[in-house]
Amino acid sequence: MSSHVLSLLVENKPGLLTRVAGLFARRGFNIESLAVGVTEVPGLSRITVVVDVDELPLEQVTKQLNKLVNVIKIVELEPSASVQREHMLIKVRADNATRSNVIEVVNLFRASVVDYASDALVIEVTGDKGKVEALLRALEPFGIKELSQSGLLAIGRGGKSITERVLRG
Repeated sequence: MSSHVLSLLVENKPGLLTRVAGLFARRGFNIESLAVGVTEVPGLSRITVVVDVDELPLEQVTKQLNKLVNVIKIVELEPSASVQREHMLIKVRADNATRSNVIEVVNLFRASVVDYASDALVIEVTGDKGKVEALLRALEPFGIKELSQSGLLAIGRGGKSITERVLRG
């Protein structure tokens, strides 16, 4: 099996996300990452789904997704032809003795400290999967207290847009 990133352009309607996720669940596919948000076109949203599945079953699910009334377009985003980023907040133990070392690691990864407390720092990082995982490994010795991660965000490279057909329409 291999990981696939799907970008779905959909009408922003109640219940659509449940129907999309349900198609994957009925096939027994685990969604590794899911991100949903509005687009530059009013009334439309983009769903970015990461699934670990073989090609043939993915094709079957894609065909079923296309049958959903509110799904406008589906594109598989290859890593080389898209920009893919993860966003994470990490709460790390940081007392007076370790705070400067934690901040040094944060700066090395071009992350940001977004909250200070006497015993912890909250760090924000955005980047590809490798960068985020490397930062986590670097922060582990200090003690990760908590983390929160968004779903993968992805968009195709170049001038083409998934919403072009809709804008012309």
